Amino acid sequence: MSAALTDLVKATEISVPAPRRPVELVTAHVATPTTARRAGRAYAALNAVAALVLILLAAPVLLAVAIAVRLDGGPVLFRQTRVGEDGREFSMLKFRSMCVDAEARLAALMASNEGAGPLFKMTDDPRITRIGRVLRKFSIDELPQLFNVVGGTMALVGPRPALAREVAHYCPLAMRRLEAKPGLTGLWQVSGRSDLSWDESIRLDATYVNTWSPALDLKILARTAGAVLRGGGAY
Repeated sequence: MSAALTDLVKATEISVPAPRRPVELVTAHVATPTTARRAGRAYAALNAVAALVLILLAAPVLLAVAIAVRLDGGPVLFRQTRVGEDGREFSMLKFRSMCVDAEARLAALMASNEGAGPLFKMTDDPRITRIGRVLRKFSIDELPQLFNVVGGTMALVGPRPALAREVAHYCPLAMRRLEAKPGLTGLWQVSGRSDLSWDESIRLDATYVNTWSPALDLKILARTAGAVLRGGGAY
């Protein structure tokens, strides 16, 4: 009877495996859309603060240029509609460097266009004023775009701000420009400016969008001062 009971107990035993070593889970941080948006807003805020500081530092220059342009006749600022991030249009600011009726005279000059693609380019554009040539040579006419950066429609570094008539002719590669805020400076600015061909400027902006990082922005900003002082490709 005892042997039969022992056999019955053995038959009903449940085998419990020995405890295994705990498995360590390797987790990777994946940026969620919300995190990406927050990072984007933080970087935009940093751009705005930096632009505001630059405006304060450059205030004497801004005032002097404004007076010089006003004495030359006509409005101080030139506002032009450009296409920015995600195809949103905005009003870009510049010191006026051309005669007041520059846009009206553009059609008559199209036959003299030296640029390929939809970009109008003319080495000796007769619409540029005397003070305007100096402003353009050293990119001083671009300084009011710091207010665009403060307003969030532009960044300190980014692709070239596009005209609507240019966007209408964009190829898929050129459309990459619209994936980032247009910049006061960029790879196009430090690599030749108006001396670049249409295709070269597109490739540079696409490269910027594809390889963007804060470190890249800092490198471009560091190279901008030298490019501006050399004054090459500005017309």
